[in-house]
Amino acid sequence: MVNVAVDAMGGDNAPIEIIKGAVEAIQENNNVKVYLVGQEDVIKEELKKYTYNLEQLEIVHAQEVIETAEPPVMAIRKKKDSSIVKGMYMVKDGACDAFVSAGSTGAVLVGGQIIVGRIKGVERPPLAPLIPTENGVSLLVDCGANVDARPSHLVQFAKMGSVYMESVMGIKNPKVGIINIGAEEEKGNALVKETFPLLKNCPEINFIGSVEARDIPSGVADVVVCEAFVGNVVLKMYEGVGASLIKKVKEGMMTSLRSKIGALLVKPALKKTLKSFSTDEYGGAPMLGLKGLVVKTHGSSKAVEIKNSILQCITFKEQNINEKIKEKIVLED
Repeated sequence: MVNVAVDAMGGDNAPIEIIKGAVEAIQENNNVKVYLVGQEDVIKEELKKYTYNLEQLEIVHAQEVIETAEPPVMAIRKKKDSSIVKGMYMVKDGACDAFVSAGSTGAVLVGGQIIVGRIKGVERPPLAPLIPTENGVSLLVDCGANVDARPSHLVQFAKMGSVYMESVMGIKNPKVGIINIGAEEEKGNALVKETFPLLKNCPEINFIGSVEARDIPSGVADVVVCEAFVGNVVLKMYEGVGASLIKKVKEGMMTSLRSKIGALLVKPALKKTLKSFSTDEYGGAPMLGLKGLVVKTHGSSKAVEIKNSILQCITFKEQNINEKIKEKIVLED
């Protein structure tokens, strides 16, 4: 049984969508137990809507809530009875294998490093979401944790990302690319220029060179490496363009009687295709390189993303990702 603590109070749609996602996860997989961390009376009231296996779900009371606008370090230190802090300590103490939160990104990042702690040898834990591509998915690392990264950080991101894609996604010898403004090796800013030869001369990864942003959706690389500022811009643009395209396609199908009839005919295939390009289907972004698993989902997460994030934790645990990262970083660095 994989034990997952879930922040029931974090995110724009908490606790309704968080609890719904948790219930859907245990209904789909009987090898996971969810600990909903938050205000007990609120959680109990919401759970009355559902029928589920009582042995797979437990409430852990936490009275306080860390709000998005709060300074992360101060919030983690002062709000010891918050859902984020309590959930983190459940991972640190070994009561849970993973913690999932749609709450304050800053608090999750700070809590991950201060409470759960880094694996020895890991300089900076990155956030690494899976993003949809024509070929399946790619891992974008880092998308929000380390804005001022150094070349050595990006090399570790590439190594940890390769471990994740090989172990969790089953991709043998995953292709690693660094985001750049052109394919030529001499292009890029100072960080990219300094990192490129380090990745090129790293025998532990399958480095294919520079990747331009327009090539990411085609799936040219399995692991896409960058510092967090670039990664976050890419991720948000990805999500924004995807949402706009879906909206325009739907509008176009409603313009005439002929288009409406056509829409009915292609609806099943189109729905399946659009679903595969939704980031919600791939869960949250794990913080790679911590002693325990911490997964950050979007603040606007609905039940489907919460469910998939919880199920994602099962694979992470079963494949011993942390142990593999520990071996990769400690032995090679």
